[in-house]
Amino acid sequence: MKRSMVMIAAAMTALAGAAVAAPPNAPKVPHYDVFTLNNPLGGTYAQGTSIDIRNQVAGYAALPGNGVIHAMLWHNGYKPLDLGTLGGPNSAVAWPNRNDKGVIAGISETATPQPRGEIWSCAQAVFYTAAPTGDVCLGFRWQKGVMSQLPTLGGDNGFATGIDNAGEIVGWAENTVEDPSCNAPQILQFEAVEWNAKNNEPTELPPLNGDPDGAATAINDHGQVVGISGLCANAVGGASAEHMVLWQNGAPTNLGSLGGQYWNTPMDINEKGAVTGFSDLPGDGVGSPNFNAFLWTAKGGLQNIGTLPGDALSEGLGINDEEVIVGVSFPSGHAFIWQNGAMTDLNALISPDSNLVLVDAQDINDDGLITGEAQNKTTGTIAAFVAVPRGK
Repeated sequence: MKRSMVMIAAAMTALAGAAVAAPPNAPKVPHYDVFTLNNPLGGTYAQGTSIDIRNQVAGYAALPGNGVIHAMLWHNGYKPLDLGTLGGPNSAVAWPNRNDKGVIAGISETATPQPRGEIWSCAQAVFYTAAPTGDVCLGFRWQKGVMSQLPTLGGDNGFATGIDNAGEIVGWAENTVEDPSCNAPQILQFEAVEWNAKNNEPTELPPLNGDPDGAATAINDHGQVVGISGLCANAVGGASAEHMVLWQNGAPTNLGSLGGQYWNTPMDINEKGAVTGFSDLPGDGVGSPNFNAFLWTAKGGLQNIGTLPGDALSEGLGINDEEVIVGVSFPSGHAFIWQNGAMTDLNALISPDSNLVLVDAQDINDDGLITGEAQNKTTGTIAAFVAVPRGK
């Protein structure tokens, strides 16, 4: 959903070499030391997607040629571990996880061909560095070195995003309904799902009244789940994300939008129920998104947190319990941090001698450590990174 946009923005920064200056009236925020994480698989592309309170990073890394990626865990001083796949070529941790006990949620291709020829969400949103393989994609739970697949609602495909400390996983999965709101080659309806920690049994979370389809993107330890509600469409963004939803006790509530009809997507929720993501502005279209990052709270409602100076689009991707938000701003393709009511380019907060451009920030933990993607100014390669506040 967001990843193709981020990849475009990352490519646009390949020639960026100048240091970025902080705005003169920007609020005081930490400066950071940045460390890139080793990719042992041989490719030149990797992303840190999630960082827990133990500073372990989950994400993915590419094999040689960058056409295949595997889910990765960088732990024990950022030692890399390939989490493997469910039998197919690709796997990934694609959303921030909220589990500090070493249990990880993600998606993987299997060795089973798509029986209906669907492309499905994983191929479009994450495994986009090469042509779709035509394999079925399922959510996974990784625990104690074992990756296990998560069942669907009777259909072919599934997608796992977030996980809480109890091990409850959320995402979306196909059922057996042929949905007339789907765009070919998508055929089957999909719904938001919460998978039980004990036996992986899926519970369907209903979309908003009048919407046929839905998807869950994040969960906190209080059982609050956020996600999208809309049409089947292409099973990724656009009209599939007409509405932003918060589920409490299984019931959906509309979180509103910034005025647009499409691409309204919560990405993360903290333990206090604050949500970040991105939402279209008025005048948008399915093929012409104009989204901005937002903060939503029960007390303050929906707030547009803007973009970096000179940019038009932005995405909030991760939020910690202090309501500090990280994400990416376009077309600069620079990572940002939002706190104290202002957005700052992360590149203005690292050493001016750095050979890196921080092209997106995917997650931030409660100690303020950030992970995402960093591009080498000389080689153009993209690595997962950890940014550590100085003094930590």
